[in-house]
Amino acid sequence: MTPQHHLPADIERTSMGIITAELAARGLQIPEESAAVVKRVIHTTADFDYAENLHFTPGAVAAGMAAVRSGVTIITDTNMALAGITKPGLARLGGQALCFMADPAVAAAAKQAGTTRAVAAMHKAARDCPSAVLAVGNAPTALLTIVEEIENGMRPALVIGVPVGFVNVVESKERLFAVCTQYGVPAIVAMGRKGGSNVAAAICNALIYSAAEMLDPAARGWQ
Repeated sequence: MTPQHHLPADIERTSMGIITAELAARGLQIPEESAAVVKRVIHTTADFDYAENLHFTPGAVAAGMAAVRSGVTIITDTNMALAGITKPGLARLGGQALCFMADPAVAAAAKQAGTTRAVAAMHKAARDCPSAVLAVGNAPTALLTIVEEIENGMRPALVIGVPVGFVNVVESKERLFAVCTQYGVPAIVAMGRKGGSNVAAAICNALIYSAAEMLDPAARGWQ
């Protein structure tokens, strides 16, 4: 086998071209506002189901882009998602990404309350960074905690709800989307069982790349 492409930028551009063509062949029309997010997730997963199971509250992508342009803090529920978020793009926009899961105070709070670290981490996010972008790719309990905090008055800049799995995953996503819609909180949610930390990071990166005008890999210094 002789590879068709060798350079990272060429590989990404070709991949995005294939994704665009296959979406059209499948008769899937993605709204322009959300196209960068949907295509980035498909690029990350090679799964075209995301063209239909990613749901957006009205103006969610625009709100997310405005937030990252303003230097917002992004808080993830896993260190894997944190590792996947583009640091050069964030730095260009003056933002930062954090994960509280390894914080000793979070571990202590979870133990004392008899709950998960994901719950304690989202309570800490609500206290410390109530206007952050919250990106959840693993823990349904994190989504339910965000729901609780929104009902108590927290207003995140954006909630990305894409946990993967079988227990409480579908229900927590549906609950989050309904509550975000009710309270006017921007949200991007992968309905159903699919998702993961890589999807959470991909959505963050799509927003960052769009906001920083880095969608083309050449703008990231790639060749």
